[in-house]
Amino acid sequence: MNQTMLMDELTRAEGLLVQEQDEEARDLLLRLAEDAEEYVDRNCVTTEEVQWFCFPSIFERLCYRRVENDPRELRDVGEPLDRLYADLALADVRLGEYDHAIEALKRAVRWNPMGCGYRLDLADLFLISGNVDECLGLAYSVFDRASDARHLARAFVVFANWFLQTGNEPACAASLRAARRLDVEDGALAAALDQAKDTKHDPDSLTDEEARDILGAEGLPEAANAEVAICLLMCATDAAAAGDRYLATELTVRARDLVGEPAAMALVQLIREGDKELQEQGEADHAG
Repeated sequence: MNQTMLMDELTRAEGLLVQEQDEEARDLLLRLAEDAEEYVDRNCVTTEEVQWFCFPSIFERLCYRRVENDPRELRDVGEPLDRLYADLALADVRLGEYDHAIEALKRAVRWNPMGCGYRLDLADLFLISGNVDECLGLAYSVFDRASDARHLARAFVVFANWFLQTGNEPACAASLRAARRLDVEDGALAAALDQAKDTKHDPDSLTDEEARDILGAEGLPEAANAEVAICLLMCATDAAAAGDRYLATELTVRARDLVGEPAAMALVQLIREGDKELQEQGEADHAG
């Protein structure tokens, strides 16, 4: 087993999933998972070499890369194992094996701690199974990690579903209004908005100010995490300086999608001014 072989077999398993041969796909994915974990255990001295457990948020992780002057592609080194376990979870869900799907998604999160999509899929399964604490903890963690507004919207939808289950219709409406304001295309959000239309938890039943107050009382942020956008743009600046225009563009677009064009431009200007100030301070210290 090596990474090339794993990727080839993983592609074959995903082909089986497309053909709805779920049992065959699950059998292949289980064998791949066993082989891949054995390969990692045999070839990696410590888990820290292949995982990012010590960097709990994308902000801290990207700051570390900035300090180390290493503006590489923003991808976890656990890939493709996260993809493998996500595919295994999909096969388990289709076969009605929800407990196995939860365990598979836990491993996907283990191999890609920054993969907000895996966290949200796991949160959905926990909500279905009645494990509310785990569900809400995972959904809340997305607000500190998300670098994509779609993930923030899905996190709001998870909370909206929970508030609806508990009969807290104003909080449900506020969560849906916050998700809708992110202006992203998402199937779960579209379904939730359609279900809420003309009901007591319709987001149009509240103003933006009312929704903000309700979310604040529930301990939820009303908008995107600006720190994430700042860090993405800082790394984009480093990538541009290193000559990696593709990565610089990708990170800039992700920051723009998160906070909007005007805010992203303002943040870029602040970063430039901060870098200039640090450079002038460094030159002054050197002269001294």
